[in-house]
Amino acid sequence: MLAFSLTVPATRVAAPVLGGWTVGFGRAVGATVLAVAALALARAPLLPPRGVRTRLVVIGAGVVLGFPVLTSLALQSAPAVHAAVFIGLLPAATAGAAVLRAGERPSRRYWAATALGVVGVLGFAAGGGARGLYVADLLLLGAVAAAAVGYAEGAVLTREHGGRRVISWALICTAPVTVPLSVWAVAGTWGSATASSIDAQVWVAFGYVTVVSMFLGFLAWYAGLAQGGVARVGQLQLLQPFLSLGWAAWLLGERITPADLAAAGIVLLAVALGRRASVSTRRRPPHSATDPLLTRR
Repeated sequence: MLAFSLTVPATRVAAPVLGGWTVGFGRAVGATVLAVAALALARAPLLPPRGVRTRLVVIGAGVVLGFPVLTSLALQSAPAVHAAVFIGLLPAATAGAAVLRAGERPSRRYWAATALGVVGVLGFAAGGGARGLYVADLLLLGAVAAAAVGYAEGAVLTREHGGRRVISWALICTAPVTVPLSVWAVAGTWGSATASSIDAQVWVAFGYVTVVSMFLGFLAWYAGLAQGGVARVGQLQLLQPFLSLGWAAWLLGERITPADLAAAGIVLLAVALGRRASVSTRRRPPHSATDPLLTRR
């Protein structure tokens, strides 16, 4: 969660300069290089089994293409604090995806806690804490839906193959799309600009969303979702927008208002209630796979 909380501020730094398309597709290409290296070092197959390729396409469409591209496009114009608030809707969307795909049945108490958190997020936005509404909101809502599907499907597959293989295979499966579109985006966005003319902090931000947000963060995140349950662990994301607000204030100089703090209190309460709620499953999940990058056998 801490790794992902920096994604919005970092994207806000990189996207206006490099372009939303370039950041969205380019980060996936860079992470694909890391994925190939990680699989090669582990002597794992670079191509996934045929039986899981369709599921990997779903994961890739959600977390490799959908969320990164849509948030990058939105953050070309929307402030980081505004985008961070909408990311607070992810737990509810992830819980819905868990019901449909991961076979989970959150209790009424869980849904009530999630609803409290969502109300806090929406009230925060409607009250002006997020600096008003933007056309980019539709992009952010689409990003939330895409990430929720990718999280749920990835968690199910991680139980069978481990987090490293799942995110690496998802990146490799989407490479035929991300590589040519990255070339197109760079050619269309930079024009006569050169890499040397771009400020160093932009490259640092782009490097972060490539290495951490698009690859390393998913190793721990998918492992956590698989072991703790998609709905329950996913609710921790109610904390993410407020961690992102803190980073945005510190790194980007964006101001935090009393409304921000009030909404943070509501969300923290929702997390506490949700963590105590029960979540059952309709069927026994597949056997758990241990990712050697996270723990030793």
